[in-house]
Amino acid sequence: MKQILRPLLILLLLSLWGAYPASANPDYWSKAWPKTDFSRTEVPLDEIKSGGVPKDGIPAIDDPKFIAAADAAHLTETEPVIGVVVNGEAKAYPLQVLMWHEIVNDEIGGVPIAVTFCPLCNASLVFDRRIRHPSTGEMRLDFGTTGKLRNSDLVMYDRQTESWWQQFTGRAIVGELMGTELKMLPVRIESFANFKKRQPEGRILVPNDENFRRYGLNPYQQYDSAWQPFLYNGELPEFVPPLSRVVVAEGRAWALDFLRREKRIETTDGLVIEWEEGQNSALDAAVIGEGVDIGNVTVRRRTATGLEDVHYTVDFAFAHHAFKPDQPIIFE
Repeated sequence: MKQILRPLLILLLLSLWGAYPASANPDYWSKAWPKTDFSRTEVPLDEIKSGGVPKDGIPAIDDPKFIAAADAAHLTETEPVIGVVVNGEAKAYPLQVLMWHEIVNDEIGGVPIAVTFCPLCNASLVFDRRIRHPSTGEMRLDFGTTGKLRNSDLVMYDRQTESWWQQFTGRAIVGELMGTELKMLPVRIESFANFKKRQPEGRILVPNDENFRRYGLNPYQQYDSAWQPFLYNGELPEFVPPLSRVVVAEGRAWALDFLRREKRIETTDGLVIEWEEGQNSALDAAVIGEGVDIGNVTVRRRTATGLEDVHYTVDFAFAHHAFKPDQPIIFE
């Protein structure tokens, strides 16, 4: 219990230190955000809370460094990575790095992408950074962290207009670009071993400075077995624990525990969802590589030429319920 309470207590104290002067107060926020148009918002501003750190207090990575998969001896075989393949180029982004940065602005296969991870929602999402601006046409965005949360989820900002974006949905919720949506790319949340097996020539993200943070350690020790989400006071889902994981694809959600029991689910419209052992939770043990085995999930669609990857996520149940309350979770 002490192991669970200690990191949450630290987070709570940090949030109390930073939340009150900055919570739902555009006049105060505008000091740090002079370019953000707070008159344009599609969510109540009082839903946005301080996460206890200032703008860019969790620094995004803008000049990512990579090594060959064969040289990544610092990763255990079962450590979680976000595997991305675009136009034949393959890269893996370990959660042990994203844990401390949350956003990586990168380019892969000629496509500018933002690789994102919100530890508090267990949400790993990769976006195409190109949008179409209503006035100027195509715009390439770069993303940073606001230090704010909504429904316990990361609120990002783009450096071009300083609009605020909900990571979980990829949608701009405050500012000039309000209502604009980013395209989500199909990626895999998988073990390092699985990535190497399917992409032996792939490259692995490594820290620009290995001493900058305690890479490989989990500052949210045993968070995924806690009884209550951090900085969240919304409704909780029925029938499944709030910090249990759910697999979400094409408008449907399955409890990870259900998928683990079934091993394979095939829908009538051709989705094939599979589970196999061999991936650590990044939010369990103090050392990520020693976390409990939550398994690997793949979600693919059956086509005339075989199975093709589709976009999916593996999120905490409370976050799925917060953003998609009308989408039930299949648990049996």
